This record gives sequence, structure tokens and C-alpha cells, in this order.
Amino acid sequence: MTSPGLTNPTHPTHPTNLTDDPTAHPDPWHSLHELLAAMDAEIEQVYVERGIEGVRPRFAYPLIRLAHTGPLTIRELAKSLDRSHSAISQTVAAMREEGLVTSEPGPDARTRRIDLTERGRSLVPFLEAEWRATHATVAELDSEVPYAMTAVVEEVRRALERRSMRQRILRNIVEPPR
Repeated sequence: MTSPGLTNPTHPTHPTNLTDDPTAHPDPWHSLHELLAAMDAEIEQVYVERGIEGVRPRFAYPLIRLAHTGPLTIRELAKSLDRSHSAISQTVAAMREEGLVTSEPGPDARTRRIDLTERGRSLVPFLEAEWRATHATVAELDSEVPYAMTAVVEEVRRALERRSMRQRILRNIVEPPR
């Protein structure tokens, strides 16, 4: 007879010893993801306090860029922001739902040109002010902590240039026997 919690009830023949479950250990990324989410929530609260509903912090970058470039395809916008096509496509869909951008057929059947609506355009001056204030806030935070976030990120980037994440994982991976 097995002890309670050591057998997966959906697969009775597969033991689920929690000491072997890597997800039972603390996630080293959790605190970073949590911090970034909390910071985004604070930025979004600034929007709400200014009476701007339905705008998320991730909308600021593409809205500001579109205000300065004019209409772009999703691919062009993604490239100009150094973001993935998929991420920008999802962001554009969410911005369209909030009435911030329009989507018109592009030069061929596979593309769509994204442009600001009047509402989207009217928010850009505030979003630019918030963008600048956020950058000033990050600089302020960097000066208050012993290890500046921006410096740490740059050092991690350099370390990954010397040896990639993939290379490091492959060096550390211990695969189960086949």
C-alpha cells in the first residue's frame, strides 16, 4: 500500500513523490514576475486615477510609436518595438477592443495596417508623459538599491552573450534514463 500523496490519482501507477517534483521547489523567476506585475499594476492605477479606463501599460509603447510613425503593419510595428509578431498581434487585438486602434487591410491579403483611433491619439501626450516619468522612476529606484536593476539586467545580458541560456541549460541538464 502506498502512502497518501505519493500516487497520482489520475495515473495510479505513476508515483508523484513531491521531493522529485521540480515544480515543488521555489521558482527562481517568481519574484521577478511578481515585481514586474506589481509595477505594471501601479502604472495602470495611475491611468485609472486620471480617468483613463481600459488602457494597460503594455499599450503605451505601440501607441506612442504609432503616433510618431503613422500606420504600420503588425510585422513592422513588432520590428520597430523589438517585440515578437505574436506579442504585438495580441496587444493590437486588445487595443482594438478598447477602441484605441483600427485595423485596415494592408498591401496584401495577409497583412493589416494598424492606425490610431481618435481616442488612441488623444491619449498619446499623457502616455508620453507617463513613459518619461516611469523612466525617471526607474532611475530613482536604481539609485536607491545596492544593485541597480538596469545594471543587473545588462550584466545578465552580457553573461548570456558569453554563454547562452541554452548552453547553460544543456550543461546542467540531467536527463532521466531511457
